[in-house]
Amino acid sequence: MTRGGKEKMQDDPERKCIATGEVQPKAGLIRFVAGPGGELCPDLLGKLPGRGFYVASERAALEKAVSKGLFSRAARTQVTVPPDLIDLIERGLARRVADLIAMARKAGQAVSGLSKVKDWLEKGQADILIQASDGSEREKSRLRPPRGTDAYIGCLTADELGLAFGRERVIHGALAAGGLNERVVDEAARLAGLRNVQPQAGRRRDRREGNEDA
Repeated sequence: MTRGGKEKMQDDPERKCIATGEVQPKAGLIRFVAGPGGELCPDLLGKLPGRGFYVASERAALEKAVSKGLFSRAARTQVTVPPDLIDLIERGLARRVADLIAMARKAGQAVSGLSKVKDWLEKGQADILIQASDGSEREKSRLRPPRGTDAYIGCLTADELGLAFGRERVIHGALAAGGLNERVVDEAARLAGLRNVQPQAGRRRDRREGNEDA
């Protein structure tokens, strides 16, 4: 299993984290490059030109990379690290996950609201259950995720989920199987690692086996 809790696939490209020294799939890492002016640039989409270096998507790993000057060492030149680097990455990942869910919603692959999500779960239409990290635990316990690893996402706030679904606040959401599914899971795993959000007991299973919208 990777740090994000995902099963490691044989063909997943791997890179070494400059902070932990561990080799792991790129999906669980943040890529960085040195900009032309010597500034450190987080490359959340993995598309910026230049030699890349990687840090695990975990707050402790990023803090170590900053405090120990590991970015300059990896870049083989002095780089300027933004003072709010970790918060910048967190906001970027949260926006990335919300944008991907919004794309799934527009494609008819995502719904929100207790009744709609419950209906999808009962019909076997939901592949992933999404619930707000700051939602009521009693309210969230009314729904169970479908069977399977990575069947639950709980790292976004109600406000962030609201952005994804075009509402003020959302507590419950669901994703159907589709082209965006894996991308949402990968980005959510990186955000969860950064926010130290762990799957709640009973919400993640092995493959083998008031402000809410209505």
